[in-house]
Amino acid sequence: MPKPKKKAARPTVSALPVHRGPFGRPEAERLLWRAGMGPRPGEADALAALGLERAVQALTRPPAEKLTGPAPTDGKGQPIAPNDLWGHDHLWWLDRMVRSNRPHVERMTLVWHDWFATSRDATSARWMLHQNQLLRRHALGSFRGLLHGITKDPAMLLWLSGSQNNRWSPNENYARELMELFTLGAGKGYTERDVREMARALTGFRNDWDDAVGAVRFRFDPTFHDRGVKRIFAKRGRFGWRDACDLCLKHPRHPAFFVRKLWGAFIPTAPSRADQQALERLYRRDLQIRPVVEAILRHPALHTGPRMVKPPVVHVAGMLRARGRGVDTEAWSWLCETTGQRLFLPPNVAGWDESRWLDTGTFRGRWMAADRAIGPAVIKDGEYAQEAPGEAVAKALAFWGDPQTSPETRARLEAFVARANARMDAKWKRQQHPRMVQNALRVLVVTSPDFLTS
Repeated sequence: MPKPKKKAARPTVSALPVHRGPFGRPEAERLLWRAGMGPRPGEADALAALGLERAVQALTRPPAEKLTGPAPTDGKGQPIAPNDLWGHDHLWWLDRMVRSNRPHVERMTLVWHDWFATSRDATSARWMLHQNQLLRRHALGSFRGLLHGITKDPAMLLWLSGSQNNRWSPNENYARELMELFTLGAGKGYTERDVREMARALTGFRNDWDDAVGAVRFRFDPTFHDRGVKRIFAKRGRFGWRDACDLCLKHPRHPAFFVRKLWGAFIPTAPSRADQQALERLYRRDLQIRPVVEAILRHPALHTGPRMVKPPVVHVAGMLRARGRGVDTEAWSWLCETTGQRLFLPPNVAGWDESRWLDTGTFRGRWMAADRAIGPAVIKDGEYAQEAPGEAVAKALAFWGDPQTSPETRARLEAFVARANARMDAKWKRQQHPRMVQNALRVLVVTSPDFLTS
């Protein structure tokens, strides 16, 4: 009698490729940029000393949150007012990116802000900040919990007309994006009838003024909900809003969508078919985010693959972290808008267009941000001796904590210094130009291809 076949083992992270090459400072620096907000002085070396496995867990399983450094100000010595003043919501979150000891949590919060893109254009700073805390709480937890939370979130209800969706006049906005952008992908496994029926399942949310609390109150009102039978994904039932979410999560197309989109937040090349399938199996266990993220952060494609453009706000936060400088001016709001990424104001419900992170318009914003990041450390007056090209470049790199720089970039920076030195053919030039060259080098370092990508 043949022996019964053993059940297939549950998929584990070890079933996926893991980077087995060197994990030194260059690899740790890339990990801190891809999965965090860039290294503070000494952080890359400290992370490298842990080895890849412990380094990943240090990011994905951080201690209790602690913000270190001075609290944010508006540049005039006043504390910021994120609920009230223009741009201060952006400053509030940028400050957390700079001062938090949980940079990966902030990075994941940014990933979800782009995934479930919601804008101040349709709501208030108060509700956007409330949503931001929701995204942070679920950053590495259950995707089901995150989807349920965002579906009833006040900012999202306003942004995609969820609180205008009732049994008398179903509104399809959220139903469509729930499938197209959040769980399945455009045209992947749903029909226009599914959109209409999903909208019916999502009816019932309201918001109105509550005299008792003196504020707008968001709530689910059963009398506004369509209790009739719906037919969604060929299933029939008296579905409500939670059912609508769960039907999307149980759809066979969902795991593939989730893995591809999450992978793309960290790695610019698509996963192999085998890796895609292994990650889907890992995710299907219990729809947890952390195991999938950890598998991606360990993957060889992250550590040995092509470089990836840093999101503008990550570039800015990383410069401030490298300098140990806090948020001390309102200018970061309009500067980040110029770079193409103002927090809480994505261009549309699909989020930011990453192909525009470095175009002729947004690159000017990066240059301006780099100049502002130097801030009080700019060399203004006094004697400053002319420096040899290698010495000048080494000093500019040290200013930013010695970021990894390719030989090609270093050679171009040294050539810039050599050309500038050759033009110092008068005494006044030799007195004034050396410090101008060093100031320019500091900007060139953080607007170089090596620093704009990781």
